[in-house]
Amino acid sequence: MERKEEEVAVVVENKQIIFKGYIEGIPTESDMELKLGNKFKLKVPSEEGEGGCNGALVVKNLYLSCDPYMRGRMRHFFGSYIPPFVPGSVIEGFGVSKVVDSDNPNFKPGDFVTGMTGWEEYSLIKKPEQLRKIQPNDIPLSYYVGLLGFTAYAGFHEVCAPKKGDYLFVSAASGAVGQLVGQLAKLHGCYVVGSAGTDQKVDLLKNKLGFDEAFNYKKETDLDAALKRFFPKGIDMYFDNVGGPMLDAALTNMRIHGRIAICGMVSEQSLSNPRGIYNVFNLISKRIRMQGFLQSDYLHMYPQFLEDVISYYKQGKIVYIEDMNEGLETAPAAFVGLYSGKNVDAPYLDVSKK
Repeated sequence: MERKEEEVAVVVENKQIIFKGYIEGIPTESDMELKLGNKFKLKVPSEEGEGGCNGALVVKNLYLSCDPYMRGRMRHFFGSYIPPFVPGSVIEGFGVSKVVDSDNPNFKPGDFVTGMTGWEEYSLIKKPEQLRKIQPNDIPLSYYVGLLGFTAYAGFHEVCAPKKGDYLFVSAASGAVGQLVGQLAKLHGCYVVGSAGTDQKVDLLKNKLGFDEAFNYKKETDLDAALKRFFPKGIDMYFDNVGGPMLDAALTNMRIHGRIAICGMVSEQSLSNPRGIYNVFNLISKRIRMQGFLQSDYLHMYPQFLEDVISYYKQGKIVYIEDMNEGLETAPAAFVGLYSGKNVDAPYLDVSKK
């Protein structure tokens, strides 16, 4: 498709968050840098011209998520399903964006999309197959990187394989994934307990999100004893977001034929030598199924997921708590806050005000 790039000469300044270099340990704000003054043309480069991108999009980023998995991308190599960040380049993450210009027949200017984008005000998306088009409705657009992130639904229904009356434990339960898993389980007729890192989060889980019980894991000197206190009959399903000692304790408290959905390993991601888990013999003696998963494994469920969760939300059957930070310049502090317990939920960035 022939494009005459010179016909549109709109150029803007594009704030960006740059990844400075690979790190060890817990991230700090100094590992990222706010870059100002970068000039950006609001037009997909022509196919014939320098940097031409056939089928690409230019988008205005509106909302960006800060997710624990991003810590793993700050290592040179960590054996993951997604490559590490490139030092000196813009940090990538999930976001909600509005199409400004398109060289792709599946997207047109004005469309709203969600998927992988840059931590910057405007992005050139060279692989639009990583994006989903979304229709604005009664759900806030920012929910498409939180409540409507799909991971919770896929992991709960497909990996946990719930049955009415099951006992469910969720770690990092106040996060975007955990709070939805717990509420889906309650709607399914399960008994639900969540763990979190502050008393404020515990209160939210019990009194706002409808969990049966919750506890502050930082106040527990013996995680095995804590789980026995809340699950005297054992755990049928464990939705694991943290790994490490919590996963070890859960293994000893699972019931026969229990299911463990391995969603995240936030307690391990900043360690050079993760300690691993020790109680794996329970997998045999209790015939436990423990499975890691990615939401992309279950995309066939996505239409049903949208229908169910949007309906639940509109009916008031589920609620959602956002931790929103305004402005791209707040990104480093918001991300670092994930590792100090500062955030109620995994934080989001509102970069729409421009």
